[in-house]
Amino acid sequence: MAKFPKPAEGSWTEHYPQIGTKPVNYEDSISPEFYELERTAIFGRTWLNVGRVEQIPRTGNYFTKELDAVPTSVVVVRDKSGEVRAFHNICRHRGNKLVWDDYPREETSGTCRQFTCKYHGWRYDLEGALTFVQQESEFFDLDKNAYGLVPVRCEVWEGFIFVNMDPDAEPLEGYLGELGAGLKGYPFGEMTQRYSYRAEVGSNWKLFVDAFMEFYHAPVLHGRQAVAEESEKLAKYGYEALAYEIDGPHALVSSWGGMSPPKDLDMVKPSERVLRSGLFGPWDKTIDIDLPPGVNPSKMPQWGEDSFLFFPNFMILIWEPGWYLTYHYWPTAYNRHVFEASLYFTPPRNATERIRQEMARVSFKEYGLQDGNTLEATQTMIETRVVTEFPLCDQEIALRHLHNTARQYVADHQASTETPVDIRA
Repeated sequence: MAKFPKPAEGSWTEHYPQIGTKPVNYEDSISPEFYELERTAIFGRTWLNVGRVEQIPRTGNYFTKELDAVPTSVVVVRDKSGEVRAFHNICRHRGNKLVWDDYPREETSGTCRQFTCKYHGWRYDLEGALTFVQQESEFFDLDKNAYGLVPVRCEVWEGFIFVNMDPDAEPLEGYLGELGAGLKGYPFGEMTQRYSYRAEVGSNWKLFVDAFMEFYHAPVLHGRQAVAEESEKLAKYGYEALAYEIDGPHALVSSWGGMSPPKDLDMVKPSERVLRSGLFGPWDKTIDIDLPPGVNPSKMPQWGEDSFLFFPNFMILIWEPGWYLTYHYWPTAYNRHVFEASLYFTPPRNATERIRQEMARVSFKEYGLQDGNTLEATQTMIETRVVTEFPLCDQEIALRHLHNTARQYVADHQASTETPVDIRA
């Protein structure tokens, strides 16, 4: 992974000649044929984060995850030995979904000693073995050992649970590369107060990743979220991150903007001054952190936040005041996806800390709604193909990299299966 300071002349993008600087084509975000290839080439072969270990702290705790792009449903469980396992959520008898509540397409969670199929009562233990067959004598030479749950490859990194449909995929830590290695030791496990959002968005999944991997849009789209003085300053001088890095399929944008507390209180809203909290989180730190080497890689004193994209659809945002965000983008069609966002803080010790966390939560929602609404407008217009090439600036280096990477995964898949589809670069 190359690490470069921005030179006096030149650009971030030009440090990575493989990315290019020409206008880009967004056919990969509007082509149903390309999306069908992505489902196998990308979501069927890469590591997908589906949750955290705090969701299943004890034996028998489980949750399900719907992966429409694969497509499958998985159940993640902590077995009797304490190991985290994942299985395809399907009964081996007649293929019924094994774990669900009132609505088969909704995700669920709970605790059990074994999984029991709602249809015919077949049972499986926490390790996936078939333990009971209703009226077993009615079957012909049935070997229960041959009909356990179908496992899904599952590994845990820094408390994050990942699955991969490809049994031959490289180990998770190797896949996460140097960006992942640089985050080891961050106290994710101490930040267990979680606030989550889920939204169905009418755009291609990559377009929302784009929105959170550049800040070129912030002074314009989010200008009204700031007081007039701050908005005018940003609009006049623009915004540029402190550092950009590319690591294999992954990317990092490291930004300024720490707010703990802001240097000029007149630059923030009155409500933020009163509560000492806002979009950047509570101003008063509740945890002392020795940052691992991969956080604030430029070591700039004005650092405020790092955005890590672990390809294809998982982002971790680490904020200087001592909390973090996660984003997931789950495709459901070529022009639709489910966006999930979770904010993680240390558990509040009093009402003041809880209110400050709630302020950060509400502020994030307002910004997120503005981004999501804009993306649906983008999707509808690029699908017209009236314009087919779009110029990107130096601050949009991670966008170029994302689309290049997605096209490369699909091209490699096409080469291995000899199923070419005309997707312009």
